[in-house]
Amino acid sequence: MSVRNLTRGALFVALGILLPIAFHAVGMGKVFLPMHIPVLLGGFFCGPLVAMLVGMITPLLSAVLTGMPPLMPPVAQGMVFELGVYGLLTGLLYERLRLGVYPSLLVAMAAGRLVYGFLGYLVLPLFGLKQVPLLAPLMLAVGESLPGVVLQLVFIPLVVGAIERNAAVLFLRKRTVASRP
Repeated sequence: MSVRNLTRGALFVALGILLPIAFHAVGMGKVFLPMHIPVLLGGFFCGPLVAMLVGMITPLLSAVLTGMPPLMPPVAQGMVFELGVYGLLTGLLYERLRLGVYPSLLVAMAAGRLVYGFLGYLVLPLFGLKQVPLLAPLMLAVGESLPGVVLQLVFIPLVVGAIERNAAVLFLRKRTVASRP
């Protein structure tokens, strides 16, 4: 965990709190899943461990500061694990296993939703709350949250590609300038 990655992680946590405020202001927070975007981007730019922390911290901090996602019913608590898996897997698959942007994104998104469903299925009844069907979060991703999933699949690869292209250009410029007498 470098200082650079931790700083990037802090930026993604801040974005993970601010983006939902903007989306919820126009009634589109639940549809477009704005908190997911900075966490998934964190996986591409911060590495797996920092991105996992971004995913786990963001929903709880946002819940405390803004009331979204709610702590009761325990939506924020489930999102801690869902988004933690998003960050961890995106970082592992992209950085360590060298998979492309789309495979890393799709696997992380599906795994995070499965973890969220697993928690709703097993943990909620322990607290006297209604059990969520195991695959309900995946079905919601195809139904109610489909615009958010599409947004993630279009926007995130564009951002990752643009930043990586520009980072390469900046790197080359620095070498060129540094190599001059």
